[in-house]
Amino acid sequence: MSRLFSLVSLAAVLVAPTIMATAAAAADVKGLTESGKPELKSAGPLAFGPKGVLFVGDPLGATIFAIGVGEAPKAALGDGFKLEGVDGKVAALLGTTAADLSINDVAIEPGTGIAYLSVTRGVGPDAQPAICRVDGAGQVTALPLDKVAYAKVALANAPNAEQKDRKGRSLRTEAITDLAFVDGKVYIAGLSNEEFASKLRAIEFPFKSADTGTSVEIVHTAHGAALETRSPVRTFVPFIVGGEPQLLAAYTCTPLVTFPVSSLKPGEKVRGKTIAELGNGNQPLDMIVYEKEGKKYLLLANSRRGVMKISTDTIDKQPALTEAVGGGGTAGLKYDTIADLKDVQQLDKLGDKHAVLLVKGASGLDLKAVALP
Repeated sequence: MSRLFSLVSLAAVLVAPTIMATAAAAADVKGLTESGKPELKSAGPLAFGPKGVLFVGDPLGATIFAIGVGEAPKAALGDGFKLEGVDGKVAALLGTTAADLSINDVAIEPGTGIAYLSVTRGVGPDAQPAICRVDGAGQVTALPLDKVAYAKVALANAPNAEQKDRKGRSLRTEAITDLAFVDGKVYIAGLSNEEFASKLRAIEFPFKSADTGTSVEIVHTAHGAALETRSPVRTFVPFIVGGEPQLLAAYTCTPLVTFPVSSLKPGEKVRGKTIAELGNGNQPLDMIVYEKEGKKYLLLANSRRGVMKISTDTIDKQPALTEAVGGGGTAGLKYDTIADLKDVQQLDKLGDKHAVLLVKGASGLDLKAVALP
């Protein structure tokens, strides 16, 4: 999801020669200090920053890349756009099959209406990352990464490859779980190699270095109101709450939590304010914030609980949830489930009135634009 915001106000292989992103095309973008091939080990969360700059989270490399994407295709995605079987088309482009491909994130470039996809081809140690883009004519092309202007910054205290969770999965894959670009800083959610593992980081762009981040904990109401320090933020958006810039974050099983941006200081430990429990047995997948008819809403896609539309009218008055919420129940901020939006895997804003969704279809993954509900 492309998250390009100002916190003062709410705001969001084969190559076609005509869209090649060259180092020369992006050389004048401040902060892109290197030229050549960014050595991505993986391609996960995406976020657009300054014009023409795409931030790519590389969890396996524990690195954030800023990549100049060059001139965009001319045909923007618009109302009614639908591309069925986008995973199959990307797979064919990359010389593989849809069964051997994962689409990890979708971001819409502001001002161009072009969709960017972060992709993994294959599994295990031989898996290869790629960035592809889709235009309004349904053309799928690979973003050439052999010669681009870019910059990178490493996260020094990420989990190592040997660290596992209770199910034996590598914690390194959760070193970076989401990104947003806000007022000149890249905000990053993920895990560290520390005992107090869950982190939020703020890194200035142009990049200089990354600090150890802020350790964050929450009251996890679906888990008996226990303090949660090891589960990462899954998805987040910048938002103004009570006049104060905050990050609004969603966790697995499914608390919604606010963190004041002013509290995110290197080496500090911060407890977020749990403002909603949206139900257990569920993982939040992606979230956007938008305005409609003078009111602001969150749109949250989930693994098992559909797409939720959450009003923020009372968000600044919502007291912190501190008691256990059992039986799969909900508490705090209310939501409506959007019945027409099913099997949504990723989403991002397309202008002020539409969203682009990555959806499980009849024969794979579809990419489509819909009106914001």
